[in-house]
Order: sequence, then structure tokens, then C-alpha cells
Amino acid sequence: MILRYNFFTILWAAAILLTTLLPSASMPSVSLSDLFSFDSFAHACMFAVLCFLMIVGFTKQFTYPKLQHFAVRASLLISTLFGILIEILQFTLVPGRTAEIMDIVSNTIGCIIGIIIFKWVYIW
Repeated sequence: MILRYNFFTILWAAAILLTTLLPSASMPSVSLSDLFSFDSFAHACMFAVLCFLMIVGFTKQFTYPKLQHFAVRASLLISTLFGILIEILQFTLVPGRTAEIMDIVSNTIGCIIGIIIFKWVYIW
């Protein structure tokens, strides 16, 4: 039952995984200005959608009542850990890709934006 309500979350997570693990040229060094780059914006948008979809899926399922009750916290934790896992995989598996702390920050900011959008759409 939980997979039924999180089908789009799983598809979106697979799309994120596929696009972020593609080989590419080496990225320039990380600085504070990278937080406002297009790459950081794209990371934040992808993870905002992921977190939003995950919260919706968790709140609609009835198999795990605790997961339904703590949907926002669980989706923030899972999405953030997913972003960290992607960075680790980029560093270890993909030639030409590096792990960047600013990507993790952008992913986490995107998750928080996804939570805000969820609350704006469904609660407020």
C-alpha cells in the first residue's frame, strides 16, 4: 500500500539518481557564491519536489500510522540522507564527479522548501 502512494516519489528519486550520477567534466572549486548558481538552484528544485511528493505519499498511506503522523520529519530525513548518498556515490563511483558540500546544502534547502510548499498547499 505504501508503494502505491509513493509511486511518483520513487520515479522522481530514480530520475534524480540517474541525472546526478551521469559522468561529467570536473566541476570548479566550491565557494560561497556556488550556493546561488544555477546548479544549486536545480538541486534545490529537484529536492523540493522530492520532499513534497514524499510527504504527500506518506500522509495518504494508512499501512504505517506513525509514518503518516511523522510524514514531514520522515521525508526531510530520508530526502536529506538520499542527497548525501548521491554525493557519496558521485565521489566513489562516477569518474569525473566529485562530492560537493554545497550540493548537500542545496538539497537540504530544497527539502525545506518542499515542506513549506506542502504546508502552504495542504494546511494553510
